[in-house]
Amino acid sequence: MRAIETAGRAAARPCLRLGVAEVDARLAGGGLAAGALHEIAPDRPDLGDDAAATLFAAVLAARAGEGTVLWALSRRDLFAPGLAAAGLPPDRVLYAECRGDEEVLAVMEEGLRHGGLAAVVGEAGRAAMAATRRLQLAAEESGTAALMLKRWRRNGADPLALPSAAVTRWRLASAPSAPLDVPGIGRARWRLVLARQRGGEPCEWLMEAPDETARLALAADPRHRPDRAQAA
Repeated sequence: MRAIETAGRAAARPCLRLGVAEVDARLAGGGLAAGALHEIAPDRPDLGDDAAATLFAAVLAARAGEGTVLWALSRRDLFAPGLAAAGLPPDRVLYAECRGDEEVLAVMEEGLRHGGLAAVVGEAGRAAMAATRRLQLAAEESGTAALMLKRWRRNGADPLALPSAAVTRWRLASAPSAPLDVPGIGRARWRLVLARQRGGEPCEWLMEAPDETARLALAADPRHRPDRAQAA
């Protein structure tokens, strides 16, 4: 059935792996489908969860390939140094400022059909099923990763409430950082929830925020970490 639905377009394409064995093993196919639509949303309408969702989208875009990433947005609130700290430097990002959700979706579709981009990211509050189907088909045809960052809007509606053709749907929430043996703030943590995936089950992990190489890691208690000084 899956071969008929895709007409064989995604049969031989590689997966987009998160680089964490415990997470990739729970994803259908061993990773995220490269030529597909994936949705990411903050768990709550606050700045911490919104930042976590944005950085997770940046991590996926950075791991999708070495080419240019098209990022369509309708408000100027992206912090370029923050994206760079998550592995997506400014020289890889092409920003498209749009006037609303409809224009964001149109720019995403055009970028996906271009076929020469590593990934296309779009920020939208709402997207009808028909629009997500078009994005999914465009991603399958070009093999380009499509990442939709679903923002909370003023009406307070759940960004993932509407049905979607996305292959995976994710929720991100900020979590307390790891306690340290000395006063200070440990590495940022996320609660990463795979709310839905085609051909697989929902999952949830406590993750450490990415470094400048877009590397994620499962959260571990400090006493269970290897002693770098001793190892050296």
